[in-house]
Amino acid sequence: MNIIAESSTTRTEWALVDGERVIEHAFTTGVNPFFQTRREISHIIRLELPEAFFKRRWDHIHFYGAGCSNQEKIKIMESSLVAQFKTPVTVNSDLLGAARGLLVHRPGLACILGTGSNSCLYDGEEIVKNVAALGFILGDEGSNAYMGKKLIADILKDITPIEIREAFYDKYQVAPNVLLDEVYSSVLPQRQLSKYVTLLRDHLDHPYVYDLVYRSFMKFFKRNISHYDYTDNPICFVGSTCVMFEDVLRKVATDFGAQIEKVTKYSLPGLIEYHADLK
Repeated sequence: MNIIAESSTTRTEWALVDGERVIEHAFTTGVNPFFQTRREISHIIRLELPEAFFKRRWDHIHFYGAGCSNQEKIKIMESSLVAQFKTPVTVNSDLLGAARGLLVHRPGLACILGTGSNSCLYDGEEIVKNVAALGFILGDEGSNAYMGKKLIADILKDITPIEIREAFYDKYQVAPNVLLDEVYSSVLPQRQLSKYVTLLRDHLDHPYVYDLVYRSFMKFFKRNISHYDYTDNPICFVGSTCVMFEDVLRKVATDFGAQIEKVTKYSLPGLIEYHADLK
């Protein structure tokens, strides 16, 4: 039996599997070696996963995670997992996890739209082209963090319509100085920014909100999808943001001249199928 896990900065989904049969399933807080130490990651895994995941030594752990993009960060993640499970581990990026989960063994374009955003051209086994995501400061177009950043900036500059600004403060009960502190003092500011996107979901029928979401997705297409052969490849999306605003995303794709094949919140079912096929 194997453990297969897929992690964003916000949450990690875990499955203990026997082939394609899921024995145990759980969610924990997201882990990201770019922002967290080995000790912090180990603490989350040990305290938040059910005891069933630690019953014995498993055959293998396949972990796909945000921040696992270079050998230094992969080693941090590997050492945390080996310390907790005493099991052989393979760590890959969340983007490869998204591609294998969305497309399994088919080639195509795989895109993440969640706390952050990313995209790649996948050949059915590996990523063959990737436009740099660059994180929530320089990139992550179309993500929760990107939209949250735009919303907070507009609110603090009194650019948002008064009804949206009042709805924001009524919903979150947060002072302007606290908003600034969350962005500039938090260890994971993108996670803080992401939580405010629910306001956009709740007021999507407002012209200001719809325009903010539409322009954010169009930025994603212009700065990422345009670099690929998007007319001859299936385009698939995974993440909380693409599901939350699926109708707007599909409208943007149509306006851009692209067709979306799949939009889903989770890629783990496809990952389980992918690894079962390798047996």
